[in-house]
Amino acid sequence: MIKLSTFNILLFLLTFSSALLITTIKTVQAQSTSHNNLTETKNLVKANDKYITLLGNQVTVGEQAPNFTVVDKNFSPIKLSDFSGQIVLISVVPSLDTGVCSLQTKRFNDESAKLPKNITTLTISNDLPFAQKRFCKLEGVDQVKVLSDSVWRDFGENYGLIIKDMGILTRAIFIIDSQGRIKYKELVANISQHPDYAKALTAVKNITTALIEKQLVKDRVTKEPIAKVQVTKKRIVEDQVTKEQVIKQETDKPEKIEPAKMKKQ
Repeated sequence: MIKLSTFNILLFLLTFSSALLITTIKTVQAQSTSHNNLTETKNLVKANDKYITLLGNQVTVGEQAPNFTVVDKNFSPIKLSDFSGQIVLISVVPSLDTGVCSLQTKRFNDESAKLPKNITTLTISNDLPFAQKRFCKLEGVDQVKVLSDSVWRDFGENYGLIIKDMGILTRAIFIIDSQGRIKYKELVANISQHPDYAKALTAVKNITTALIEKQLVKDRVTKEPIAKVQVTKKRIVEDQVTKEQVIKQETDKPEKIEPAKMKKQ
């Protein structure tokens, strides 16, 4: 076996560290260049008493929700389109390591257990998946899907949530219906404040109720023509049976002999 001298080991570590540092710098530069090309939105959200600048494309209620790709705790890609046909509630937090973000995530985790099965709740932040996994295990978060936008920043860019010069997401709530349309949006006015939990939960329940009512109406409209056809067929069969019975009764009647004919006989 070849024994490495202390000098060779140090040289290897230095070379490896330098390569890692260069890669990191290039990644940061690439992200910085990308951010420079993003739309800037001001005067929407404050950090303490100062307005912050949001990067990316702002979305509005009523429009089709942009697709996005984030990663789970195993760095596996997760897309919005993976939840097609479901109602999706998205809770966005700057960092799970802060008090408000932690409470927000645990609140929606508790509420998710009470919501109908066709509602999927996501929590998205720019925390690394390792940190998210550790948080969920420590806090017992298991009812919501906690996802990271740290790899591609795709979600933050598509929804206009990246805080300029901070690299984290602003606090927000979105609800997307089963048709993929944005039905609810809240950009929390100050990132240190909580979102309006009651309003968001009421909205998602109302969307579910409306969806159920719409499906019931659709089923009723579909069934009525079938019922009418069945009734019509039944009447035709009944009329046919009645007609056949009349013919049979006429055929089975004994022939009536007139008196004149009887005399001749």
